[in-house]
Formats: sequence, structure tokens, C-alpha cells
Amino acid sequence: MHSFHYHNGSLHCEEVDLSLLANDHGSPLYVYSAATIRDHYRRLSSALCELDHHIAYAVKANSNLSILKLLAKEGAGFDIVSGGELFRVLRAGGKASDCTFAGVGKTRAEIKYALEEGIYCFNAESEAELCFIDKVAGELGEVAPVALRVNPNVDAKTHKYISTGKSENKFGVDFDDIAGIYDRASQELKNINLRGLQMHIGSQLTSVQPFVEAVEKVAPLAAQLKADHKIEFFSIGGGIGIIYEDSLASGSKDWWAGKSGEDKPLTLEQYAEAIIPSLKPLGLKIMLEPGRMITGNAGVLLSRVLYKKQGAAKVFAIVDAGMGDLIRPALYQGHHDIAPVKQSDRQPETVDVVGPICESGDFFAQDRELPKLEEGDLIALLSAGAYGFVMASNYNSRPFPAEILIDGQEASLIRKRQSFSDLISGEEL
Repeated sequence: MHSFHYHNGSLHCEEVDLSLLANDHGSPLYVYSAATIRDHYRRLSSALCELDHHIAYAVKANSNLSILKLLAKEGAGFDIVSGGELFRVLRAGGKASDCTFAGVGKTRAEIKYALEEGIYCFNAESEAELCFIDKVAGELGEVAPVALRVNPNVDAKTHKYISTGKSENKFGVDFDDIAGIYDRASQELKNINLRGLQMHIGSQLTSVQPFVEAVEKVAPLAAQLKADHKIEFFSIGGGIGIIYEDSLASGSKDWWAGKSGEDKPLTLEQYAEAIIPSLKPLGLKIMLEPGRMITGNAGVLLSRVLYKKQGAAKVFAIVDAGMGDLIRPALYQGHHDIAPVKQSDRQPETVDVVGPICESGDFFAQDRELPKLEEGDLIALLSAGAYGFVMASNYNSRPFPAEILIDGQEASLIRKRQSFSDLISGEEL
């Protein structure tokens, strides 16, 4: 479910009119729904109630402190990929003991910081990294909890930039090598505690089959490692996709996992039903690392039309948001539905919705049929709650937008709009 809907002709987030927010805080403006985030977390946890499970939210999807605090209060753990993300979790009230530390290039300083704070587990991506963690832990007189990430060589059939489970990807250890590395590590690396096994095959998966294939392939390995090395958990990663097209119309339905089968969305219940049979007999704690599924459809980016340009071949609606605010269309060819904040009876028009940045890739939609837009109109770029603000940049020296969190009737400013002075903070003449 999600909490964006039209009321009296104006788009609302929960009980707050988005047009009033834009008038008060300006645009571009990110707006998130607390109710949607809670609902997605709770429904996933409920679907997995047959398992001893732990949900570690992928901080890289949306790392605002207020959103991390909201999830910590729900009982979530956190999947982090940097020392900075661990710092954010701790500032938001989370615990390092509820965090898994992933990523292919952890530095000495990050490993030291995580060990000092009591990290639950490092997810190591290679034998070389495993040895490095052992070395750093030894220098500190610590024993580091570690899980190796296995690459099951399963094709997630997603965008090549977010596919992580095939043998040619940089992530993880080849499936056939894992058992041997665990054996060597248990004998040779004295500053390592082999706590678990981890896998992740990619992001924005819109079918349950790749999940099933990966779990069925890796579950026997997890059972073997439990017997041989007494591991305590098996992390199956994240990657559950969300609906990006027809997303506003899907408000009364499940807002994740795209279309499969007979043009029906994959529900969390179907996901859980498909993987539980292979996981329950293991008797291990099952960990998940969802990010986009929790926050993706919980956010929108508001932008205002600056003016219209009639070209020889196209009509352009030039808006005040750019690829520096939301880069997914430029980077991933990602689709975001665009909804006018004020409903109108204008006839549809085919337009390119473009930003002000000096790049041809600075667009949000090309040849998109939308209700005719006019100068001053406010639009909402939907499904922008994940991999939106976290990937923003100051390219063209454009300040970061503000962020708002809605909870019922309450609208909280959770990040101030960046000023020109903020842009040069830290620079020296």
C-alpha cells in the first residue's frame, strides 16, 4: 500500500496537500510517507513469520536520519556499506550490533570503526578481503565476525548495473570456492569468527523465480556450513522490486515487484511462500536486506515547470529539478511516473520533461503523454523514495533540495535546503 492520493483535486501524501508543502518549502522537494515505510516493513516481517528472521534495511537506498530512526523504532537492523552509513545509523538511534557491513572495498579505518562499535557481522566479498579483516582485527586484539558472500551465478534478469549474482559481476565468491575458503579460514585465520553466509543476486527483481533458484542452490551450502563451521545465519539479500509504472493507480494494491504471470504484481506473501520451504528446514536465522522495497514507493520528488519550449521536433517542459536531484533516468534509464499535483481537464500532450542542467542526459521523461503542462505547474516524480536523494550531487553548483517526512497530518522538515554558502563550505582559497 502507499499513501499518495488525490483529494479535492490536489495530490496528497497521507493527510497533507503537496501543493501547500511546495509553497512553504519551495521546489525541488523530496516528500516521504512514514505510514508507507512502516506498512512495507511490517508486511514483510509478517510474511516471514514462520522463520526466525531479521530485516536489515539497506541504508544506501535512503539514508536520511529521520527515516533510519523510524525504522529503528520498528525493530529493524541495518545493512551498511560504509563507515559513514554506520555513523548515520548510530546517530539515528540504531545499534552496530544490529548491522551487517557489506561492500567490496572496506578500508582499514572502516573495519576498525565497526569493530570498536560492536558490528554484528562483516559480509566479505573475497578471500583477500577476509584475510585483510583478519589482519586488522589481529592488530586490534579483536575477533571479527564475518560471513562470506557467495555468488550463486543466477541471472536476476534486471538492469546490468544492478545485477550482482552472476560470475562476471564484481560481487561475491564463486559458488564452487566457498566451502574451501571456509575450511582454510577456520584453520588459518585466528582473528575471524565465521558467523554466517550471505548472498544477493541483484536489485529491482520483478519475478520470484530468480529468488527461488538462488535459495534452492545455496541452501544446501548453508546447511553444510552450519554442520562444519557452526554458522548461525543465512542472509538471502534484498532485491524485491517495486512498481514504477502505473504506480499512482496502484495505490490500493501492492506497490512492489512489478508485473509477472498474468500481469499481476508479485506480492510479499507470494515471495515468502516461494522461499520459506527451502529455508525453514535449515534451522538458521534468515536475514534479509531490503532497501528499495521499504522506501521506494514511499517518496516523491516535487518539481515546478519553469517554462515550455516548442522545438522543431518536440515540446519540452523545462522543470526546476535536474539529474543532480534524481539521476535514475539518466543512469539506469529508469522510469518514474509523473503526476500533476493539481488535477486538470487539459488535453494530453506528448512532451519531454527535462531539467536545467547542461547535459543532454538531464531528462525525466521523453516522448511521454501527460496532461498538458503549463508554466508554474507543480509535478510529482513518483517512486522516488529510494536511490533518489542519496545519489544526488551538486553538479552545476546546484544546492541539494530539502526533504520532508509526513506522518498523518504532521509534516516535518528532515533536511534543510542547501544554501549557496553550504555549497562552498569546506573549500579554501
